[in-house]
Amino acid sequence: MIRKVLVANRGEIAVRIIRACREMGIETVAVYSEADREALHAKLADEAVCIGPAGLKDSYLSMEKIISATIVSGAEAIHPGYGLLSENSRFAELCEKCHIIFIGPSSQVMAKMGNKQEARNTMKAAGVPIVPGSESAVFDSKSGMEEAKKAGYPVMIKAVLGGGGKGMRMVETEDEFEHNFHLAQSEAEKAFGDNAMYVEHFITKPRHVEVQILADSCGNVIHLGERDCSIQRNHQKMIEEAPCAALSEELRSRIGEAAVKAAKAAGYVGAGTIEFLLEKSGNFYFMEMNTRIQVEHPVTEWITGIDLIKEQLRIADGRKLSYTQEQVKIEGHSIEVRINAEKPEKGFLPCPGTVTGLHLPGGKGIRIDSAIYSGYTIPPFYDSMVAKISVWAKNRNEAIRKMQSALGEVIIEGVDTNVDYQYDILNNPQFLTGNIDIEFVNELA
Repeated sequence: MIRKVLVANRGEIAVRIIRACREMGIETVAVYSEADREALHAKLADEAVCIGPAGLKDSYLSMEKIISATIVSGAEAIHPGYGLLSENSRFAELCEKCHIIFIGPSSQVMAKMGNKQEARNTMKAAGVPIVPGSESAVFDSKSGMEEAKKAGYPVMIKAVLGGGGKGMRMVETEDEFEHNFHLAQSEAEKAFGDNAMYVEHFITKPRHVEVQILADSCGNVIHLGERDCSIQRNHQKMIEEAPCAALSEELRSRIGEAAVKAAKAAGYVGAGTIEFLLEKSGNFYFMEMNTRIQVEHPVTEWITGIDLIKEQLRIADGRKLSYTQEQVKIEGHSIEVRINAEKPEKGFLPCPGTVTGLHLPGGKGIRIDSAIYSGYTIPPFYDSMVAKISVWAKNRNEAIRKMQSALGEVIIEGVDTNVDYQYDILNNPQFLTGNIDIEFVNELA
């Protein structure tokens, strides 16, 4: 068994990983920036190493510093969490060269799935449904226009190496294409250092449905059901739930089988997520694969009873999956809400500062994932998410009521948050009936 893991992340996901390791008898090493000296993850780990100043590129994105901290601490493995270096194939390759276990897929698989164009082609060859679009990277607007005509307007222009909503533009007509192509390409170059783009048909008002998969090094691949992530703003998820209320059992089976097929086609090992766009007709299309643990993994843990972080650790240690597909049972309904330190009424402006008072809800069927505490100063340098609240109940209606109650208990003093905004969504008639799609939040404005 892996004896010591360095957690190359911060915030609630670092705390989550440290807790899972502790339960498995694995020692942990936290890394922290100077701005995170008083952060909870640095206090909870068995060891903590400062890796630089507040700026991300000088600390949490510094591959050399993280590798050095791993070697000096004697850790055998690195868990990257989500975000930061979690989907950086160069970092995974560096771990491999230094004989450090990277808790995730191989660098080759990560590079293949991180390249959206190559991922699309891999899925198409495997028979997984994909959105009509370009089959190779596009570097200029003229070529892009030709691909747009083939795919059919409206189209989405996307960065090949994109993520987090960067380098994306929706175009409704040919007249708008050239200007938006240059905007998206410029944004992609700044965000990812790469100007390769691709063009695909834009599906009007789909749901964003993703399937959690687990795959071991022995060739076993299973899925753990789906999550509906349609409540999002600027391609950033806000509320997630599992299972998806729009799926029949027959469609649930088909989308789960497609996800397993996709993971096998990629030669995937680890925990990953296959993301689909679901039309009202029931047609679904592969969008991308996330080669890491997801922010919203707790809702899957609620409905399956499977600890995804522990499974990641077992897979990285070369063990077989703890479950077969037949042993995976979906029970009840779970909802997760992301709590951010921000001002929704001012364009969701981040609101760092010191937490002067704190009360988070509890009780049966309520889970809190957070790294804040009373007296903690939320730094201005990182993501504004400060907590995740997830609930479980027998059905969707009960889960919504439980989440409404939980949000009503939240007290975070000293900083502004989006709690009231999320509460309003949970009480929206359209949300209550499950009549949602990825444009839901945009149409609230």
